[in-house]
Amino acid sequence: MTSLWESVAARGASGRGAFHAPGVSLDLSRLAQASCLGGRLESLRGRSILLAMREQLSTAIALIELDGIARRLVLATPELSPETLAEVTTIAGTGVQLADLDPSPVPGEIDRQPTLATEWILLTSGTTGTPKLVAHTLSSLAGALPRQTPAPGMVWSTFYDIRRYGGLQIYLRAVLGGVPLVLSSAGEPTAEFLARAGGAGVTHISGTPSHWRRALMSGAAQSLAPQYVRLSGEVADQGLLDQLRATYPNAKIAHAFASTEAGVAFDVTDGQAGFPAQYLDAPRDGIQMKIEDGTLRIRSHRTAARYLGSAPLSSEDGFVDTGDLVELKDGRYYFRGRRGGVINVGGMKVYPEEVEGVLNADPRVRMSLVRPKRNPITGAIVIAEVVLEDSCGPALDAPAAENLKNDLLEACRRALPAHKVPARLSFVPSLKLTAAGKLDRPQGFA
Repeated sequence: MTSLWESVAARGASGRGAFHAPGVSLDLSRLAQASCLGGRLESLRGRSILLAMREQLSTAIALIELDGIARRLVLATPELSPETLAEVTTIAGTGVQLADLDPSPVPGEIDRQPTLATEWILLTSGTTGTPKLVAHTLSSLAGALPRQTPAPGMVWSTFYDIRRYGGLQIYLRAVLGGVPLVLSSAGEPTAEFLARAGGAGVTHISGTPSHWRRALMSGAAQSLAPQYVRLSGEVADQGLLDQLRATYPNAKIAHAFASTEAGVAFDVTDGQAGFPAQYLDAPRDGIQMKIEDGTLRIRSHRTAARYLGSAPLSSEDGFVDTGDLVELKDGRYYFRGRRGGVINVGGMKVYPEEVEGVLNADPRVRMSLVRPKRNPITGAIVIAEVVLEDSCGPALDAPAAENLKNDLLEACRRALPAHKVPARLSFVPSLKLTAAGKLDRPQGFA
């Protein structure tokens, strides 16, 4: 595959796209005869480089400038502690660390002739310890991208940070497609981001289900009029898919399954949670999937090459164990949760996401978190924290709150076995998300 800059340059000045961050934009055509690296480009040829930047815009520019030039690019995420960053540097063997760039290119003679197939290193979004370092190529990262010419007027955006796999997929869609990309910004209120994206004419936008729940809670979801809404990174339950369909009736709603290691496996566009069982029977686009020990396993040309400095990435037969538990029901597989997140109640399994799906199906609920609480008899019991839809949250008095709590618990009793019904349910004003935009699931007992 050609380098990222060669793909950009091949489109000509009229189709190179642009990056839009808060307060600053960069037309990629300006990089034809200029650089944001301040004359350092040639000195970085063949080097292993850690991109340790606070701003996504700097990373977005550096990837274009350095692909095909650097031997290795490590995409560090901004929340890493200095200690973790030092560990990443050691494992990756990086000799150069780049911080934020000035987004104003400096004119001069620029030689971006590629001499290397750059290795792209992404970090997993684990909740504890040093993240795993996953080695990709531009070809494996771009393997799932559509090949057709982008529609006129297309503008992409994503709630994701582009240094994570989900965000990088959108970054590459925009850059390789020659269309504008509106970047999110850490700490930017959801309503402000949506207003900025709407003002830039965003037509296609992606995020985790938790990102989208926050968007629906923000009161600013109507700032956008998207043609395409994409979800990935967490279980997309039916309640959320229905809410997005009601909010954006003219948009195509898709949820995708992907992981940093296995790449994009499939998209689902029929408006239903889960995915059809025939996806396993007939490989789609060269993607093979199977269920083993209840978990989804994937083998494809989009899979990363390896982990740096740790255990094998795939089994001997080339399948990656995603750790995502699925269950077949009426010809369709439904995601039950992560293997490591199962709650053990007296020897019986509870998938938090399954209980959350029942709670979130109530139109008065915006999002919920189910977790274990230690119990001397069963070892654990299930408890739930619920964020209510704005229209009923602040004004809810004690009797109304008790009635709603009873309604939610009764819905759980109708849909779930007794050991999965929350023993305690409380209303909270908000739930924390991880830096990756996923629901923060605390380790251990409440």
